[in-house]
Amino acid sequence: MDYLKAFLVGGAICAIGQILIDYTKMTPARILVSFVVAGVLLGALGLYQPLVDFAGAGASVPLTGFGNLLAKGVQEAVQEKGLLGALTGGLTSAAGGVTASILFGFLVALIFRPGDKA
Repeated sequence: MDYLKAFLVGGAICAIGQILIDYTKMTPARILVSFVVAGVLLGALGLYQPLVDFAGAGASVPLTGFGNLLAKGVQEAVQEKGLLGALTGGLTSAAGGVTASILFGFLVALIFRPGDKA
């Protein structure tokens, strides 16, 4: 049942992205940034965590989940360190994911030949 919940919620988030691509003039980059910002806003308002509790990876893996992680990190850091935590909390909470993305992107670039197709 957990897999079904993750599939439905993650699929719904992806479907929203596809609808935005098909029916708006937004660029993919703006859609991706909008998803992160939506995750930050929903996380800051406490509305995204119940979705993560319900769907697990279906809500935490997409970019909205990354935004939620940033918001949660900022909230925790502000409670511990005060206003300085607003600047450091998001990056501290997401450091593992960002590091893995950079490392695996670098490794793939070493293995394959990146470049534009002519």
